[in-house]
Amino acid sequence: MGRKIMLFSLFGVAVVLWGCATSSPIQRYGESQSHFSKPPELISNNYPATDIYRIYHRASSGFVSIQSIREAAEKRADEFAERQGKSFVVLGERISEPPYILGNFPRIEIVFALIDKPHETNSVTPQMDKYDELEKLKKLLDEGVITKEEFEQEKAKILN
Repeated sequence: MGRKIMLFSLFGVAVVLWGCATSSPIQRYGESQSHFSKPPELISNNYPATDIYRIYHRASSGFVSIQSIREAAEKRADEFAERQGKSFVVLGERISEPPYILGNFPRIEIVFALIDKPHETNSVTPQMDKYDELEKLKKLLDEGVITKEEFEQEKAKILN
């Protein structure tokens, strides 16, 4: 009887450890590898390679929404940028595809650039507005609201 309890305890510990959320350290984009077989597609940009980073986050179960994983990763990116007196802009992301079962838990990889904090003014700069629009457009694509073709058409309009 004692062996059975010990075996079940070890199994329980293994399940808990296997199911824990994981997040990699924030690393420079050019010095790190993607956690996906197909890395995130990045928007065209002129940021120096030393200012571009990658962040990865994976849920501990299939019962967590991709949006909450995205928020956790973006919060980490924001805290990272704040520590350096900067802000950040998302250049691209990749999310895992459902069904979220058998270890395929929601996960996200975000590539972002550190930027100077915008000056406190009442108006939003056109450049930042452009990146905000691209970020919203990318989220619509990732959530399946628009097709890849629609994304490319709208992206071209925003960039021009």
